Amino acid sequence: MEGIRGQQAPAELLNQAEQQSGSQAAQTRLQAADILARRGDTAQALQVAASIDAAALPDEPRVQWALLLSQLGLEQQDGRSVLKATELLDENTALSRDAELTLRQRRGLALGMAGDPQAAASTLIALQAEQPPFDLNDAIWRQLTRLRGSGLEAIAQQSPLARDWVDLLRLQRRYDSDIARLFVMLDDWRARNPNHPAARRLPADLQALRELRGQDVRRIAVFLPESGPLANVAAALRKGIETRLMNALNQGEQTPQLTFYDTRSATIETLYAQATLAGAQVVLGPLNKDTVTQLEQRSSVPLPTLALNYGTSPENRADDLFQYGLSAEDEARQAARRATLDGYRRAGLLVPDNAWGQRVAESFRQAWQAEGGTVAAQVNYNPEGSVANAVRPLTTRQLDMLFLLALPPFARQVPPTLDYFDAGELPIYATSHLYEGEPQPRLDHDLDGVQFVEIPWLIPDAAVGGAEALPYYSSYQALYDTSDPALLKLQAMGVDAFELARRVPLLKAAPDIEYLGATGALHAGDDGRLERVLPWAQFSAGIPQPPLRGIQQTMPGPTEPTGEVSETAGGNAQPTP
Repeated sequence: MEGIRGQQAPAELLNQAEQQSGSQAAQTRLQAADILARRGDTAQALQVAASIDAAALPDEPRVQWALLLSQLGLEQQDGRSVLKATELLDENTALSRDAELTLRQRRGLALGMAGDPQAAASTLIALQAEQPPFDLNDAIWRQLTRLRGSGLEAIAQQSPLARDWVDLLRLQRRYDSDIARLFVMLDDWRARNPNHPAARRLPADLQALRELRGQDVRRIAVFLPESGPLANVAAALRKGIETRLMNALNQGEQTPQLTFYDTRSATIETLYAQATLAGAQVVLGPLNKDTVTQLEQRSSVPLPTLALNYGTSPENRADDLFQYGLSAEDEARQAARRATLDGYRRAGLLVPDNAWGQRVAESFRQAWQAEGGTVAAQVNYNPEGSVANAVRPLTTRQLDMLFLLALPPFARQVPPTLDYFDAGELPIYATSHLYEGEPQPRLDHDLDGVQFVEIPWLIPDAAVGGAEALPYYSSYQALYDTSDPALLKLQAMGVDAFELARRVPLLKAAPDIEYLGATGALHAGDDGRLERVLPWAQFSAGIPQPPLRGIQQTMPGPTEPTGEVSETAGGNAQPTP
């Protein structure tokens, strides 16, 4: 069958390639991938392009392959394919200037997708210095905003162009709570750096702030309980909020006035009415999950609101309602993305046999399958039961990674138990719950090699290269010595809640802007629920350390097709279709 305009159909070309070998087969598949891409079938085009033996292609078709695969990879958010294509830059293949600049740009973008903002920013800034025929400001800014501490300082040392980019970022971070003052300082920066690309056109995220001049939040109503089962949580949040307020005042920042309302003393409707009469512009709270669920089922809320929990509805339908919390589901989704980028495809899940465990497991499963992975086994364990009984069924399956949701006493036993069953090399990706929040090498040495996410304030060395580079370091200093790690995490949430509340107009106007806070990198999702991205750490000698950077260079080997296993520890493993 002939394709459009006399071209052979992609299916026919792929069948033809099966009868060919070497260079001829590779070029036929490249032709099929190109036709698929031109027709808009990018998913299949990517699959075909990624399967081509590029080493078999002559130089010119190989350049065409690299450009096609990298373009398709970006369109499909497949950073690994882009990086694979841009390996051509490191070889002796002749490249035109346009092809070289394009591949370097795509490599920088892919490094950002792969979770390496320092390498991404370095690559893109070096490229910008060569004055390519495309705008890189927004891409550079997005990666820089993910950096702090030693990573940011390393970028600043790269070149005068890079140093000026870092100076611009530090300016934004210092003054972004006072928009009017920020733009006075930005004008001064542009006058001092008239030839800088960002002086000619500010990054879009900075330009968006211009629309918010005159919308500074001056009054915030805080809805928290003063008694009842959530009182201790509320007290920790309040301490974080008030500590950050005092530090901001001491640093000469323009700060909002806070008024606290006891949610145990009146209905939510009454509290909103009282806050409105008092002139509040933003509400911070409530904390109770049921109340947040009720609010998100409305069409709107009386005042712009940053709730301190997530509702349970499928989506948040209320206009002007944002939701923020320390969600284990966010951590599970991040673990799925990280393991995918590291090249793994067959996951095992080890989660508690309770409602919390099932919610987190489902979040991982959805994210993992969306990335093309397979959940080959799931064990729902009894937290008070035998670790060996929970781990044993996983060791009979062909897995290439394990997702672990467990508290420290259980988690510490998992790696040695895997080792006992000759599965000690299985990579483990975990949530923050396996870490008690302070280095304990004698207790945690059995967790060596395990990768996990945690808020920056609890892993400063791994997250930003040292405590001095932490977001809101003065607040961290004030809270760290007087708090146990569990409370410090809630207080860090209070610090970020205060900062997010006074940025609610920004969340509304530019939800894609990422805020780097004490509890991670935060941005608003499509329905107003804030999503967190946490830094990774890896246990070494029982202490959280920065993990090895980058994507693994090899794909897992082929595995036999097997059914998925789901088990409650102590029962029988049953394959599921």
